[in-house]
Amino acid sequence: MVKFTNIFNNKVILVTGGTGSFGNAFLEKTLRLSKPKKLIVFSRDELKQFEMSKKYKSPKLRFFLGDVRDHNRLLQAFRGVDIVVHAAALKQVNAAEYNPEEYIKTNVNGAQNVINAAIQSKVSKVLALSTDKASNPINLYGVTKLCSDKLFVAANSLSGPNGTKFSIARYGNVSGSRGSVLPLFKKLLKEKSSFLPITDKKMTRFWISLDEAYHFVCMCIKNMNGGEIFIPKLPSIKIIDLANALDKNIKKKFVGIKPGEKLHETMFTEMDSPNILEFKNYFIITPNINFFKKKNNFYFNKSGEKGKKINKERSYSSKNNFFLKEKELKKFIS
Repeated sequence: MVKFTNIFNNKVILVTGGTGSFGNAFLEKTLRLSKPKKLIVFSRDELKQFEMSKKYKSPKLRFFLGDVRDHNRLLQAFRGVDIVVHAAALKQVNAAEYNPEEYIKTNVNGAQNVINAAIQSKVSKVLALSTDKASNPINLYGVTKLCSDKLFVAANSLSGPNGTKFSIARYGNVSGSRGSVLPLFKKLLKEKSSFLPITDKKMTRFWISLDEAYHFVCMCIKNMNGGEIFIPKLPSIKIIDLANALDKNIKKKFVGIKPGEKLHETMFTEMDSPNILEFKNYFIITPNINFFKKKNNFYFNKSGEKGKKINKERSYSSKNNFFLKEKELKKFIS
């Protein structure tokens, strides 16, 4: 993917949920690849903030304890901020089914708090990180992220034509993130487990590395007009193929689908087709509401590339996609 890291030069950037897997990657790469004026980590985990402060010894770093559920704390954190990357969320599908209220408080109410604080603080751009589970959701986590996506799209009506721009980056499973199946499989192999648990032989997922996710986010921030959902073109994997690429000989035990899980994921459905624009490396879902009298031109990105309408109703599913083969998976894993 084309690198757009110069967008952070001389800017004050804040990342919510900044002590998570993406936040760590964001810090390391932004400090190494660009020259931000200030980089703020906003999260509720004091231990991880302490560990990160020891790991990334930069005078440009700031650590801000707080929760996106707390609007007033966000207002304090957003003062003087140019760009917000909203990565804070509760994400475990299974836990969401048993704790729906907690997910709504963070993923939905927290999203609205970020929107309100950004507008009040005159933040220039907010990019919210979403998930393939927000498309045609069947689980509570996916529903809360779809609701969050809708809030961020509609927020462009609240901010006005010269106010904060809000957009969304929606992508699939991040290979090295906490909760991903790859670290679990590696852990089990290291512990000499007698088998690897596979949900279902047919299960597929979209696949993206942390490095790719970071550069995709940079591209989105560079190109965003406000109101669009960016979706990268990604390969799919079969979970059984991933397990075999790690160790073909170990026993694979099929354990069944957990509450809220899907066999396959989608990035957009046939119903989204009228609002889809396709570019070389990504799609966007354009908003179906008009924010201002002057409409944004979503057809051209900042590199001058023109997007094209897709010709027929189609979905973008991990089931009907191109798959990484065993050799490619081994290279990816290494």
